[in-house]
Amino acid sequence: MNKLLRTIVYSRSFSLINKVLLSLFYDKNRLSGKFFDEQRYGFVWAWKCIFRSFKQRRRGISWPISKWCRLPNGNNIEFHNSSMNIFQQPGCYFQTYHGKIIIGKDVWIAQNVGLITENHDPKNPENHLEPKNIVIGDRCWIGMNAVILPGVILGNNTTVGAGSIVTHSFPNGNCVIAGNPARLIRTL
Repeated sequence: MNKLLRTIVYSRSFSLINKVLLSLFYDKNRLSGKFFDEQRYGFVWAWKCIFRSFKQRRRGISWPISKWCRLPNGNNIEFHNSSMNIFQQPGCYFQTYHGKIIIGKDVWIAQNVGLITENHDPKNPENHLEPKNIVIGDRCWIGMNAVILPGVILGNNTTVGAGSIVTHSFPNGNCVIAGNPARLIRTL
């Protein structure tokens, strides 16, 4: 039985039928990549999130996103389909009101991570500072409870330690950073 089920799930017909049905609720271009074509997790995420998809479309979100993940404005985020998993983590917050977040290919983000594109003025908390974009390169890993602040650029293959506060960029990548504020621990 298990082998039969696996054969069905990994068949081209199953994939095609799912993509046709789910394209009624999501952007069909977002229903591809390794989580849909190879591992099939994407279909599970999409079906679990289908009822929220109507509400999320009004916020520019046209892909499956967990109910525990916060993304106020889907129009200000760019990501590769192979990083779709980042929107399934509980407690993650992608602050995209006015600043943009750009996420590369094969990025992994743990639970309770915050990506913040704008902040309050420390002299007058009622005022907001100018938003700054966040760019995360390919194959990065951001550990649990980390916070990435406005204007940060993380180069390819950057690992951010759990609980770190990243206040400045590490554009060269190939490194491990950690701490508050995050500093270079070692190069890879």
